[in-house]
Amino acid sequence: MNASFARAYLGIGEVLVELRAEFPDISVSKIRFLEAEGLLCPARSPSGYRRFSPADVNQLRYILTAQRDEYLPLRIIKERLTKRNADSTATTSAPTEMVGRRELLDVGIDEEQLAELETHGLVKRVGRLYGQESLDVAAAVAALARYGVQARHLRSVATSAGRDVALIEQLVGPVLRQRGPEARQAAGRTATEIASLLLRLHHSLLEAGLAEAGLTISGDQPDRSREAIKGASSA
Repeated sequence: MNASFARAYLGIGEVLVELRAEFPDISVSKIRFLEAEGLLCPARSPSGYRRFSPADVNQLRYILTAQRDEYLPLRIIKERLTKRNADSTATTSAPTEMVGRRELLDVGIDEEQLAELETHGLVKRVGRLYGQESLDVAAAVAALARYGVQARHLRSVATSAGRDVALIEQLVGPVLRQRGPEARQAAGRTATEIASLLLRLHHSLLEAGLAEAGLTISGDQPDRSREAIKGASSA
């Protein structure tokens, strides 16, 4: 693993730092236990140390959230993870939905920024490819970089998004368990509606917070933001 990719992986102590605010009772022994039970499979460095990718950290967050909020036994969580990972593989298997490293760099970020995006969970790699949404993320980060915003400043954004995804999965879970294409379509519609409402809520809270600080967002702000991202991509 080269230096750029090594920065995109965390040691077990760094994982504890990453998650302890959300899960105060997390420990090295608990992570090792989950690995022994087959719920985690981190990579190993040449010297044998565990190296956790952003996807590993997100999976660990998912496991701990399911234990804490739903009181699920590990057997059920493992079944959910198996299905979740299978669905993810099926969704991202189409070549048109995946992009390469060069395509991400072409939107205006460099190798170091891409490694940081992986480190902080803002983009996810499947083998050597990335999801199509990574292009939008990279373009937005390139635009934000003009204001001095770095990937590490956006870790809370990735964390918040992960929590929203966990919430939506929890809410549509009963429908998905009914199985069948109709149930999956219904769950997809519900997930889209909830996601839209959460985005609206986030925007309203952001506006309210800025207003308290004496700042306002102009009515055409979404359009201006899109133009800024397009400008970063073409720069």
